[in-house]
Amino acid sequence: MSEKFKYIDTHCHLNFKEYKDDADAVIERTLSSETAMILVASEFKTSERAVSYANKYDDGVYATIGLHPMHLENILAENHNDDGDYKFVTRAEEFDYQAYYDLAKSSNRVVAIGEIGLDYFHIDKSLDVAVTKAKQIKVFKEQLILAHNLGLPVIIHCREAHNDLLPIMTDFKKEYNKGENWGVIHCFSGDLDLAEKYKALGLMISFTGLITFAKNWDEVIKSFPLEKIMIETDSPYMAPVPFRGTRNEPLHVREVARHIGILKNLSMEDVGRTTYQNARNVFKI
Repeated sequence: MSEKFKYIDTHCHLNFKEYKDDADAVIERTLSSETAMILVASEFKTSERAVSYANKYDDGVYATIGLHPMHLENILAENHNDDGDYKFVTRAEEFDYQAYYDLAKSSNRVVAIGEIGLDYFHIDKSLDVAVTKAKQIKVFKEQLILAHNLGLPVIIHCREAHNDLLPIMTDFKKEYNKGENWGVIHCFSGDLDLAEKYKALGLMISFTGLITFAKNWDEVIKSFPLEKIMIETDSPYMAPVPFRGTRNEPLHVREVARHIGILKNLSMEDVGRTTYQNARNVFKI
């Protein structure tokens, strides 16, 4: 990655339908403001789209591929809490290891497998919950192996499932002899003790604009080493203060850096510089 970038949004979804009319304009606006980005996928369709966008640019735009646990079932979901308001429909997809492997190999702009993981929050209560959890765990493990075989890091989604996720990651690190910087827990939702456990596994944690309007993670951020933190927007969701209520964009990752700087008594620029280097260490960009 060029040194012209001062920030990187390590997790945005410009490959989602919310940007179908202006994704390239958003990308150009972001790049011209010294901010790089990683377009994160959630299913095969958005994986292909992320790769397609990333292939257009020589620098500063990267892609991931992966199957989000929510896309294993047909779901109609609405959310109206601190994560931001949204409504979405997911259509069940069967994980095709070879298709994802081939897509990753098709472009050197693919820098991670993600977002993958476990999401127990959105499980439809009309389903057999135990069966649904088991299916999520199975596909998650298959994608961890995919990442290992491709030599790529992982971007992990976890919602109300850390009790299952942590032992899976612990076993995987031991079995496959993982060292440092082999993945990140995206939009970290735990406490300091949990953050330390992930750090001990060689993983980063990442924060979104959620931290600008919810104080739940202030103490975690103050206490946790900046060298193990990355920043993201999760665009189009979770727009930070002062952009609440609007479609989020990668440029707003600066507000995440600003807030971390306030909590750690650092400048926004210092946070940007360190988290940018952290991303380079993980994603080899």
